[in-house]
Amino acid sequence: MPAISIIDVVMRFDRFTAVDHVSLDVEEGEFVTLLGPSGCGKTTLLKLVSGFLQPTEGRIEIEGRNVTGVPPEARNTAMCFQSYALFPHLTVAENIAFGLRQKRLPAAERRDRLADVTGQVDLGDHLPKLPNQLSGGQQQRVALGRALAVRPYVILFDEPLSNLDAKLREQVRYEIRKITRDFGLTAIYVTHDQSEALAMSDRIFVMNGGRLEQSGAPEEIYRHPRTRFVADFIGSANVLDAEVVGEIGPNLWQVTTALGPLAVSSETGPAARRIPVAWRPETARDGAAAHNTVEAVVRHRSFQGHFTDLIVDAGTTTQRLQLPRSAAREGAQITFSIAPEDIAFLEPDA
Repeated sequence: MPAISIIDVVMRFDRFTAVDHVSLDVEEGEFVTLLGPSGCGKTTLLKLVSGFLQPTEGRIEIEGRNVTGVPPEARNTAMCFQSYALFPHLTVAENIAFGLRQKRLPAAERRDRLADVTGQVDLGDHLPKLPNQLSGGQQQRVALGRALAVRPYVILFDEPLSNLDAKLREQVRYEIRKITRDFGLTAIYVTHDQSEALAMSDRIFVMNGGRLEQSGAPEEIYRHPRTRFVADFIGSANVLDAEVVGEIGPNLWQVTTALGPLAVSSETGPAARRIPVAWRPETARDGAAAHNTVEAVVRHRSFQGHFTDLIVDAGTTTQRLQLPRSAAREGAQITFSIAPEDIAFLEPDA
C-alpha cells in the first residue's frame, strides 16, 4: 500500500486550472520531488496533500485513508515552509517544541523529543536563542526540527532552501536527506532547482502546466527525457528538430537536422517521421568519430574548472558543448562528435 496516493486530482481557482488530473503514488520511506517552473502547480499539489487546500475533484489518501476534506491538523503530516515560519518571540527550544505543546504531550516526553531532535539537527548550542540570532541555515534546521519533533508519517517541503546561498544550500540539502533517511520518513519536496531534485530524490515528478510531464528516478529523467520540455528543463540539452531518413543498422537510425545528418541509437525507434531529438552538452567528444562528426566555430568560451563550456555555430544552428580541458578559443574551428547512444528521440510535438 502506498504511503500517499493522489488520485485524479484537479484544483481550479475560478477559471484557472492549477492542477489538472494528476495521479501519483509515493511509497513509504520514499523521498520524491515535485519539480517544475513557477506556476506549474507543484506547490498547489503540496498544499492539497497537506490539507491547506481542498481539491476541486479527485481524492488524496494517506496510509490508505481518504483524507480529502480532512483538515491539516488531523493529517499525520508536517510542513517545512520556504519562509521557515518561525515564531520570532520564541526561542529555538520553544519553536521546536511548539507542535508538541499543541498535541498536549506530557512534559517529560516533550523534553525527550526535544533532546532527540536537537541532536539530529545539530542545534544543541542554540536552544536559548531567538530566530533573529541565527543564520539562515540554522533557522532552516529549526523549522526542520519542529517538523520532525511531532514524528509525522509524511513530511512536506515547500522550496525550503530557496533563501540560502549556494554553498549553504548544498550543505542543508545533504542534512535534510540524511535526516529523512535516519527517521525513515516519507517526504515530498517541492523545488524548481534541478540540481536539488537530482541530488536528493528517489524519484522525480516533473510538472508542466498543471500536469505530470514525466516521472522516474533521477538518472532515468536525466538520461532518457521523454519530451522537449523535460529535456530542456532538466539540466542542459541541445534539442533539434529532426526528420527520419531510415534505419541504417540494428537499432540505428539516420536523421537530418540543422546540425547535419546524425545517427541515433534507439531500441524502440522514432515515434514519427518528424520528431525532436536531444543530446547533452557533456556527452560531446573532442575530435572525430565513426558517427556524428561535426565541424564547428567557437562563438563563446567559458572556463568552468573541470570542463570548458563552449557555444558553437555548427551547421545552421548554435549548440552548447562541455569539453574537459578544451583549449579552443573564440573564433577557433573545432571538430567534435556525438555517440549515437547519446542522442535520444523525444515524443513528437503536440
